[in-house]
Amino acid sequence: MADHVQSLAQLEILCKQLYETTETGVRLQAEKALVEFTNSPDCLSKCQLLLERGSSSYSQLLAATCLSKLVSRTSNPLPLEHRIDIRNYVLNYLATRPKLAEFVTQALIQLYSRITKLGWFDCQKDDYVFRNVIADVTRFLQDSVEHCIIGVTILSQLTNEINQLNLCLHVQADTSHPLTKHRKIASSFRDSSLFDIFTLSCNLLKQVKRLSLLYVNLFILCVFQHWEFAPNSVHYLLSLWQRLAASVPYVKATEPHLLETYTPEVTKAYITSRLESVCIILRDGLEDPLDDAGLVQQQLDQLSTIGRCEYEKTCALLVQLFDQSAQTYQELLQSTNSSTIDITVQEGRLTWLVYIIGAVIGGRVSFASTDEQDAMDGELVCRVLQLMNLTDSRLAQAGNERLELAMLSFFEQFRKIYIGDQVQKSSKVSTVTTHTLITNLKYWGQCEPITSKTLQLLNDLSIGYPLPSVRKLVKLSAVQFMLNNHTSEHFSFLGVNNQSNLSDMRCRTTFYTALGRLLMVDLGEDEDQFEQFMLPLTAAFEAVAQMFSTNTFNEQEAKRTLVGLVRDLRGIAFAFNAKTSFMMLFDWMYPSLYPAYMPILQRAIELWYHVPACTTPVLKLMAELVHNRSQRLQFDVSSPNGILLFRETSKMITTYGNRILTIGEVPKDQVYSVKLKGVSVCFSMLKAVLSGNYVNFGVFRLYGDDALDNALQTFIKLLLSIPHSDLLDYPKLSQSFYSLLEVLTQDHMNFIASLEPHVVMYILSSISEGLTALDTMVCTGCCSSLDHIVTYLFKQLSRSTKKRPAAMATDDRFLHIMQQHPEMIQQMLSTVLNIIIFEDCRNQWSMSRPLLGLILLNEKYFADLRNSIVNSQPPEKQQAMHLCFENLMEGIERNLLTKNRDRFTQNLSVFRREVNDSMKNSSYGVNSNDMMS
Repeated sequence: MADHVQSLAQLEILCKQLYETTETGVRLQAEKALVEFTNSPDCLSKCQLLLERGSSSYSQLLAATCLSKLVSRTSNPLPLEHRIDIRNYVLNYLATRPKLAEFVTQALIQLYSRITKLGWFDCQKDDYVFRNVIADVTRFLQDSVEHCIIGVTILSQLTNEINQLNLCLHVQADTSHPLTKHRKIASSFRDSSLFDIFTLSCNLLKQVKRLSLLYVNLFILCVFQHWEFAPNSVHYLLSLWQRLAASVPYVKATEPHLLETYTPEVTKAYITSRLESVCIILRDGLEDPLDDAGLVQQQLDQLSTIGRCEYEKTCALLVQLFDQSAQTYQELLQSTNSSTIDITVQEGRLTWLVYIIGAVIGGRVSFASTDEQDAMDGELVCRVLQLMNLTDSRLAQAGNERLELAMLSFFEQFRKIYIGDQVQKSSKVSTVTTHTLITNLKYWGQCEPITSKTLQLLNDLSIGYPLPSVRKLVKLSAVQFMLNNHTSEHFSFLGVNNQSNLSDMRCRTTFYTALGRLLMVDLGEDEDQFEQFMLPLTAAFEAVAQMFSTNTFNEQEAKRTLVGLVRDLRGIAFAFNAKTSFMMLFDWMYPSLYPAYMPILQRAIELWYHVPACTTPVLKLMAELVHNRSQRLQFDVSSPNGILLFRETSKMITTYGNRILTIGEVPKDQVYSVKLKGVSVCFSMLKAVLSGNYVNFGVFRLYGDDALDNALQTFIKLLLSIPHSDLLDYPKLSQSFYSLLEVLTQDHMNFIASLEPHVVMYILSSISEGLTALDTMVCTGCCSSLDHIVTYLFKQLSRSTKKRPAAMATDDRFLHIMQQHPEMIQQMLSTVLNIIIFEDCRNQWSMSRPLLGLILLNEKYFADLRNSIVNSQPPEKQQAMHLCFENLMEGIERNLLTKNRDRFTQNLSVFRREVNDSMKNSSYGVNSNDMMS
């Protein structure tokens, strides 16, 4: 051994071979040599040599590991003096070399912890020499960051070491029970040192927290000041500080948490950086964050929480900055030689300030707000309203789009917080708000973002809760002006110009929805007031009718006039939820003596079926007109209007459906917009009219009227033109189709039973696929449709042995199809049972309704399925699983009466819970794919 290990260099070579070589033989030889070194008499001195002069981290690790073995060995233990020397040496070594390799530092701390634990009861001159832990660690905690980390690691490792039972405790000669010795050491450590360590750690944590908050705050200030170099960082820093600020109301600590110190600085840094960015962007031509509405709103949402922390400081800052910018802005406007750049800069600064004021007002939390804070909100609101008066006064000459959008954002935040629940306080502000909205609609009609946001705010104000606030709103002169003058002469966005896109008219529906709600407040049964209100729309209808009556007309003008008109009407129809008002609209659309306006809509579908921008608004209007929302469609017992309305609906569906099927192949990326969107609206329209309860559909066949058959046959044609994948890929199409199918299987099952086999199989396949859809509405609709089909089949089978009239031959065909393809129903039985047992079934009740019928129609298949599930369980759980299935059918009769169904639904709830409990601890389980085979 002496020949092989004579020098430091040789030891380092052996360490390198042990830890780095990939050759097994070399590593084994090195390991053997180092084991001999560990057991050599001069190991202690050579370990010190390795630590002092070794150039390799591996040699330092070897020394620490060997020393740990030496102090822990059970025979010939080291003298107390040597262990004290090693402990002092290790502490000094760590203190003078804080940047050792991590694994070396960890090994040395482990060595210190082991010595301390094993010598816990050792005395030298009546002094427990190994218990000076706090003194040993304190000098590390008072030094650099690296030293602090070492000190904390020592405390952590020592506590962990004390808590572990080590075999090395056998070294103690006075006991043969290491557990007893371990408990003595742990108890003594707990009583004498653990509390001091805990206190020291808490104090250290407080210091670290203060430093962390300080460093984070400094970093945030730096990022905000130089936002152009790290624009994406702003979001994450605001998100962090938002979470911190949100916790302030819940912090109950008596000591200061420093958030009240740093949060106002963060708020100030963000606000000032936004204001300073205006000049930089104009000077350097950078991208303006104000153009990214989503980004601005995201940051404002975060600032709304941060700014309410120490709100008086935030408010004081905003008042100061706003007054400065507003005064400068007013002086620039009054001066004759002001530069455009200077005005633009102040408008940009005011835009940010208005956005921020709206955000901090929107961040008000009722339980944490005080009268003083509400007064601060009032100070800020007054300033924005004064600025609004200034900007409105010059709209005829010029306006700033960004500033107007900021105003709308402010009003939206203010409305959510203060308008409605404090009617008395908000009435004056409602007046100002409404005046602003009308001013925007007058002067910004060609600016879609401002118009859209203005109309949305108007719509929110008109919703009607609480009612007194809306009644006061309607009495305002500005609102009365809108109700009496909703023409393009006063509101340019209602005009028709050849440059506008047809899709730009979507905002008109919002406008007329709001107007319709406001009109209804005092309308009552006043037909004259309604007729007066409808005059502009009457004129538009007459204009379109005049165009269609000629052989040549301006097609683009006709399209724009028609699309604008039907969007207006749809808004009114949506708003009129009461029977009285809606029947006024219905009579206006469809006079009893002559269907005045319906032929115009039908003509538009015939002409422009291939132009979705035209047909979709027309179809949506029709779908709204036939929707019996709030039972608004109620006709007298002698009125034919319900049947006439359905005839028009059937005609429109048939006209559109037959023509849209002639357009041929459509590129995949356009198929929804060109075809499926219109088809989806037709499905919704048909569903609404079939379930409206204002048409007796039996009269159509009775009197030879083919309106119902035409609509249903068109539905089948459209359905067969759509692949199954598209039915589920487009959510709106899925919901409209499955909702319609639910109505058809409930009320028109005779029609379903009369379909050709391939159509029936297509419908059943769509139900099967829809059962596993992620959309709960689709899945629920499929369950209901399947329940109706299964119930129908069960009734037909129950009557199959009885003599039936020839009129039921179609039923025989449907029954024959099902008997020829039993796998379809069996597949759905497997699917439903699989979902209930193995998946997170969110609509268990809906699933239970068709399941009983599926079981009764497929009793043998269900028995096989049950046996497969039971046999797949571990032997000790099979009996329990079998009992679950027995209990499922307990008390269930062979019928589908409501009482029997309800009993089965109750059993199924217990079944699912018991099966899940049984399978929780099962390592077998059931492969759901096996059930589907």
